[in-house]
Amino acid sequence: MDILSSTLAAGGNAAAASESPIPVWFMITSGIIVVAILVFDLLLVVKRPHTPSMREASIWVAFYVALALVFAGALFAIGDAQHGSEFLTGWLLEYSLSIDNLFVFIIIMGSFSVPRKYQQEVLMVGIIIAIIFRGIFILAGAAIISAFVEVFFIFGIFLLIVAYRQAFSSEDEGDGENGLIRFLRKRINVVDEYHGNKLRVTLDDNKKYWTPMFIVFIAIGSTDVMFALDSIPAIFGVTQNAFLVFTANVFALMGLRQLYFLLGGLVDKLVYLHYGIAAILGFIGVKLIIHALHSSDWEFLSWGHSIPEVPTWLSLTVIVLAMAVATVASLAKMKKDGISFKDVSSNESEEA
Repeated sequence: MDILSSTLAAGGNAAAASESPIPVWFMITSGIIVVAILVFDLLLVVKRPHTPSMREASIWVAFYVALALVFAGALFAIGDAQHGSEFLTGWLLEYSLSIDNLFVFIIIMGSFSVPRKYQQEVLMVGIIIAIIFRGIFILAGAAIISAFVEVFFIFGIFLLIVAYRQAFSSEDEGDGENGLIRFLRKRINVVDEYHGNKLRVTLDDNKKYWTPMFIVFIAIGSTDVMFALDSIPAIFGVTQNAFLVFTANVFALMGLRQLYFLLGGLVDKLVYLHYGIAAILGFIGVKLIIHALHSSDWEFLSWGHSIPEVPTWLSLTVIVLAMAVATVASLAKMKKDGISFKDVSSNESEEA
């Protein structure tokens, strides 16, 4: 039990030294509950493929948000205020960054012309792949941080570069195909048409072919792994507790599928959203560098020990304000351009 607790809390900072540890029974119980919900959600999608209505998507998004808030409340009650506030901030950070994922998901779905009734299944499988790989990244990150705290300098600089690119890059998002997909297309047999939700089919020539559904699964999964390279260093700037990092990621990803159908065409109309995300990533990048200066044992950086750590409440405030300002500004531009939420929703309904 002591080994498990120390592993999950690896990389904890000095400010967290006085925290009471999260009970192991709580970590195990919450893990079982989350897995059960994910399995139920997956079975629901596989057994009844359909396009969710706005009402259904809204109910599910509200459910997952409420579930995350209940989990945060449990941490406040069972752990302490520090654990609860770190999870809440990390979850909001990951939820904000996941909005950026949605834009790419929309491009992929459109590029591969995925039938809308199968889009739920594609997203669900992609989310499960993302959870598995993020879990691996988190364990690796916690181990690296525990052995070499100066890695926060690398994380911080990396996030500042990503923030700059997010704000000022004019690169086109492309057609949704990354290098891996282009590599696969050249080396395996892929049919052009979908065969329900099958991944592989045998045609009249008795040869087996992969379907576009297989390529879409790979595209969604690999794309989210790339997003994880941004988000995992970012959330380590909020907390170094591996359990909180992982659960914040899981709760943010769990509602992503329903959020995709709820927002739909609205996502690409939020034209200032990338500025809000850039502000968040830039702030967390600076926070990571400050934390590295504060925690480093390198003698020539001893002056950094006097720099105060950025408190969790300030991180939470910056995340909420950045997303709120970006969203309000985008909605104001929509109104100025004569685009209403009703128009976007009706276009989505027609596509369905």
